[in-house]
Formats: sequence, structure tokens, C-alpha cells
Amino acid sequence: MNKVIGTAVNRKDGLAKVTGKATYAAEHQIPGLVHGYLITSAIANGRIRLISTEAAEKAPGVIAVITHKNAPQIFKPTNNFISSKIYETRLPLADEQIHYAGQIVGLVVADTFERARDAAHLVRVEYDLETPLIDPSKATYKPAVSLFGQKMEFRFGEFSAGTEETDSSGASLEATYTTSTELHTPMEPHAIIAHWQGDSLTVYEASQWVMGTQRTYAELFGIPSEKVRIVTPYIGGAFGSKAFPWPHGVLCSAVARQIQRPLKVVVSRRQMTANTGHRSETEQTVRLTAALDGKLAGIVHTAKSATSPVEEFAEPCTTITPAMYAAPNIQTSQTIATLNVGTPIFMRAPGEAPGMWAMESAMDELAWKLNLDPVELRLKNETQTHLQNNLPFSSKHFADCLQEGARRFGWQNRPPQLRTLASDGQLIGWGMAASTFPALRGNASAKVRLLPDGRVNVLTAANDIGTGTYTMVAITAAETLGVSVDRVKVEIGDSLFPDGGIAGGSRMTASLAPAVQQACQNLLKSGNFATTAEALKELQQCGRAALEATGSSAPSREGKQWAFQSWGAHFCEVTVDEELGRLRVTRWVSAMDIGRVMNAKAAASQIRGGIIMGIGEALMEECLFDPNTGHPVVYDLATYHYPCHADVPRIDVTFVGKPDLEFNPLGVRGAGEIGITGVAAAIANAVYHATGRRLRSLPLTPDKLIAQF
Repeated sequence: MNKVIGTAVNRKDGLAKVTGKATYAAEHQIPGLVHGYLITSAIANGRIRLISTEAAEKAPGVIAVITHKNAPQIFKPTNNFISSKIYETRLPLADEQIHYAGQIVGLVVADTFERARDAAHLVRVEYDLETPLIDPSKATYKPAVSLFGQKMEFRFGEFSAGTEETDSSGASLEATYTTSTELHTPMEPHAIIAHWQGDSLTVYEASQWVMGTQRTYAELFGIPSEKVRIVTPYIGGAFGSKAFPWPHGVLCSAVARQIQRPLKVVVSRRQMTANTGHRSETEQTVRLTAALDGKLAGIVHTAKSATSPVEEFAEPCTTITPAMYAAPNIQTSQTIATLNVGTPIFMRAPGEAPGMWAMESAMDELAWKLNLDPVELRLKNETQTHLQNNLPFSSKHFADCLQEGARRFGWQNRPPQLRTLASDGQLIGWGMAASTFPALRGNASAKVRLLPDGRVNVLTAANDIGTGTYTMVAITAAETLGVSVDRVKVEIGDSLFPDGGIAGGSRMTASLAPAVQQACQNLLKSGNFATTAEALKELQQCGRAALEATGSSAPSREGKQWAFQSWGAHFCEVTVDEELGRLRVTRWVSAMDIGRVMNAKAAASQIRGGIIMGIGEALMEECLFDPNTGHPVVYDLATYHYPCHADVPRIDVTFVGKPDLEFNPLGVRGAGEIGITGVAAAIANAVYHATGRRLRSLPLTPDKLIAQF
């Protein structure tokens, strides 16, 4: 067998991307294509009193002006995460009500983009304004609903008993941690081309869930799924924002059917800040009690987040807590408030990223109170059982992550006193935090074809959001069939292919790799071939065009026996200039347990990408809303700050553990999201070591640093 899995393999799609040959959603060339430009609301709460379209309709090149007065018919989908899903339950242009600033109120269609944009500015809209609710501190909160069946409230033991036991002979801590609204800001803007041919619809749109998107558009327009084709070979970043159709995509497809022309709509950067999702700001309170030796007696973790009037989504910060540390008494709960802002949705490690910021900051504070090494405190309290599910973990090498990360970083040389490291007039601090993310897996299928010249084609309606799906599929096929990776051609992102599953929750590789493996095995079994060379010889002799087979993979009953989770540990060094309030991350080491590593290069790159995104979360990412208008005050890639090369140190990533064969036949878990979890806490913990000042509000901007000094 050709051993490819686990080695470092270059991206199969890399050349196409760096040479511009990769075709993204807005770049497909369709004869007769016309262009749409969105009209968005100038207010955050109220109703449209008057909308005047006459001037726009008379503008050169204008084909149609669509508002709530002449909106095309759209049906409500099932909207249940299985059959179909849209990001906003309210359909576009459903009525004259305005729920948030930037809400779509119309669409202008013209023969060129420039003419559509100019005509959109001729549409006059008058509103009856109501005071918007933007400030979460003035909102009314209610218990958050469950997400995917996971309850947002959990009680284990009696926390009051743990408090009484340890207050006199140990340590207790209660602190509140906050995060700001964060934007996905993918490099590729949200865009769609909708092309109707009779009663059949072809959609060119970045989609993290090809077959789910197909079913959703079919339900929206009352046609069979086989009448809808989704084409999405490349996605230029998503982070959760391109899993389901947004109102602009639904509206574009409806209008394209009405005018019987292929229609393109590209959402501008300014519009994206308001109506293509974000991570909600959060407020979390963590209460810990422990004995003098560091053994936890109780954990309470509560969280608040905000949603929009058109969709309820709670950032699930507390769901990770029962998986992290052992304690006889645990309580978690989450509440949610409705604000006049756009819809918050999934963003890389939804819940885990802000949740681990709070939990790992609190654990560091407790370690200082107990005069214990932060690594030792975590080792003392790791749990082998998911306390909420009451299931043992299938594979856990968290202790190895902590110990190997500490060794590679040189943690044993960390001074146990505050403000003791300095260089060139700047304070230096070392910090660490744990990292974790649940291992998820779904249904997936693939088709494999062996051609007479020895090449192998793999076809699947999966997708690649930059995580390396093309390469992972090729690696799996190459090893199973015993051929070289360069002999494998991978085609993905088309609903004409077998269902490849969803790229979300770090589940694509864990779901799809076993399906590809099985398809390759089935190809050999189809003729009782011992090797691919034997199959190829038979194919060449029989004169057929190809040998092909399909394979599928799906979770079974293993989820009733085990809890599946990936683990990691981050160690970092920061420098702090007290006079300028300048904070820089200067060194980073991460050790990860993600089961089998399919592609050493891509897996390490995924962890680094998560860490870099976590550095942005920690130091600069923040979307504020104007309290009067409700509009985001950031509106492009210049005003929304995120890390550049100068903000990122060399990142040392190493992997520990072994394949998790209880999880799937290849023992592989996902790597896309775990990297961001714990990053912000590690940085804030390092700041405390450097300065003796505890910061509990993200991002850690210079004004907050200076205020502390």
C-alpha cells in the first residue's frame, strides 16, 4: 500500500488558486447575465412608509426594481437543519417592517453592475422610525433554547455544597468576562448567480452544504430537488457564514425566475457587515471553588448573548464546560436577548471560542490564587468523562498536549512571580490555556472512477472552504488504491455528485474520508481485484471507459457509547509596552490531539489559521454599532481590524495522540476549529504574568491596557 496519509502533501488546488484559474461564485460566465444591487435599510427599527422607485425604473439599463410591493413568490422552507435551512426565518421583502439597519428592502436589476448600483441610489425610501434597541445592557433576557438537541442549562451536583466545603480551606473565584461582536470577513464576498432554464434552477454560490442548499432552494421555489443544481467548486473563506442561503441569495434566485434572465448579486463589504452574520458579543460569569491542592469542588458558568428579531441564535458558550474539567458540582446556563441588529450565526468554534476565553481565564486566575502552576491545575482536574452526556471519551491525550506543549515552549523556566521578565524596556509574559472542540461526523458519499490510463477520479458534492478537502480526498484515494497523489483528480462542489456532507463543525474530513476509502475498497471488490494494477489490467483488456464504485459513511451507535472530543494546549509569550499600551505576541507553541493526522502540512496550517484568528479575537477584532442608528461603525476590510503578518509570530504546532478508531474507520477528527479555542485566554494570561493586571474584556486594545496601568 502507498503510504500517504500523515505525510506533508501540497494542496491539489493550490496552483489554481495562486494563478487565478479557480472560479469563485461571482466569476462564472453566463451568456445574457444581468446584475442586481441591493437596497438596504437606513434605520434599525420601524417600517417603510413610502418607497419611490420611479426614478430608478427610468434609469438607463434598468430591467426591474423589486420591493416588498412587487416581491416574487417565495415559499417557507422546512428550516430544520436537516431538510433545509435559511439563516433568517423571515423571508426577504416579506413586508414593510424593518428589524435591523442594513436589512434588504429592495433589489435593482440592470444590464451592468454600475447601472444597477447607480439606479439603487435613486430609490427613495421614507420610514416611520421606532427607537432601536442596540445596547445589550438595556435588553431583557430569557433562557436560550437548545441547539441541535444540546440543552443550554445543565446541573450536576449542588454547587452550594462545593462552596461551603472550600471557602475556608481552599480558594474561590468569581469573575465576569466579555467579548465583542466579531465579523467573519471572508476574503471572497458573499455572491450568487441564479440561472433559470425553464423550471430548472442552477445556482453558483459559495455553499458549505451543497445538498442541503439544493433542498433549501427547491423548497423555497416549490420544485423537486433534482430540478436544482448547486455549483460551488471553490470557496474563498466562510467560517460558518456560507452554510445556508442568506436573504440576498433567496431574493436573487426569485427575481431571476421572474425576469427569466441569469442574475448576479454580489454583496458589498459594507452590506456584509450588517446582513451576512456575525458572532454575538457575550458576557460570561465563571465561578470556581477548589481545595488547597487545586482539586475543583464546583464550577458555575453563565452566559449572555444577543440575537436578532428575524432569527433566534444563541452563542452556545457554556456547552463546552461539562467536557473540560472534573468537579462534583457543576452548573451552566445561558440567556439570550433580542436586539435590532443583523442575525448572529455560527462562526469558527461557535460557543467554544468565547466559552474557552472565559473558562481558561478563570482557571488561570484560580491557579494564581492557589499558587499553583497553571499546567498543574489543569492536569489535576482533567476528566475522562463528558459530565453532561455521562459518557467516557473515546480517546483523550489532553495531558500529553499539556506536557509536550510545556516542554517545547520551555515552560519549566517560567518565573512564578509577576513582572519579572523584561527586555528593551518592555515587559514580557508567558501564558497558557487549554484548547478543545467536539469531534463531529455526518453522512457522506463519494464516487471513484479508475480510467484506462491509470488515473483516478473522485467525485463528491463536498466542498473546500480553504481547509484542504481536495487534497484530503486525493490522499485517501491514493493510499487506499496504492497510487500516487498526482494521479488522483478530485471534483467537488456540485450537486450532481454524491452527497459529500457539510463543511461545518470540523466534520468534513471525519465524514468524507471514510466514504472515499470505502468507495475505493468497493472498486477493488467489484472485480475481486487484489490490487489496483490488477484492476487496471482488466479494464484495459475489456475496453470499458472506466471502472467505478461508490462508497458511503455514516455515524452508527458509537455515539451511544463514547463522547468524542479533540484536545490541545497553547503556550505563548507576549511583550507589553506600558507607556504606549502596545501588546505583541512574540512566540507561540501549540500541541494538539486530533486523532489521525491526514495531511501533516494542511493540519498544521489549519491549527495556525485558528490561532491567528484567535490572535485577532484577542487583540483587535471588534464590530461596534452606532447606538442611535444601529449601523455597524466598521464597513470594510480597513475599518475592521484583524491580524496581518507583522502581528503573528512563528507558530510551532505539534500533534500528539493516536488514531481514534472508535470514532470512524480512519480514526481522524477535525482540525478546522480547535485551533482558535483558548487562544485569547492564553494571551490575556500572559499579559497578567507580564504586568500583574488582569484584563477580562476582549479585545485587549491599547486603551484598555493603558487604563490598567
